[in-house]
Amino acid sequence: MSVDATDRRILTVLQRQGRISNADLAERINLSPSACHRRVQRLEAEGYISGYVALLDARKLGVPATVFVEITLSTQAEDVLGAFETAVARIPDVLECHLTAGTADYILKLVAEDTEDFARIHRQHLARLPGVAKMQSSFALRTVCKTTALPV
Repeated sequence: MSVDATDRRILTVLQRQGRISNADLAERINLSPSACHRRVQRLEAEGYISGYVALLDARKLGVPATVFVEITLSTQAEDVLGAFETAVARIPDVLECHLTAGTADYILKLVAEDTEDFARIHRQHLARLPGVAKMQSSFALRTVCKTTALPV
């Protein structure tokens, strides 16, 4: 199934206000509560909505530093890629890991308390990842824009 304009309005509102009540959502998009509820259930069942989360404040939780790590592997053999991906998925500080086309094979986004904490993460986890030939890390100085909302 595809999404229509009403579904897109639902998705737009839910991306920004995931805890909105069905009644309030229905009112915002001009639908009856029952029709709105059926649409949301369909969007969930069809995988357009993959889950609901609470977005946490990294500073308040003591991990204000965002670090991007570019990783180049020694080879792109399937077994090396698989071993790397399995190992990196186990590192609790890694928020995202992307296989990329470009100068690096992977780009990781992770959080740390500070440079000392990043050094610990590097020693205990990153330096032990299988197949790594080269790593380059960059600390974010300031976040200019940030969103989890997709354009719908």
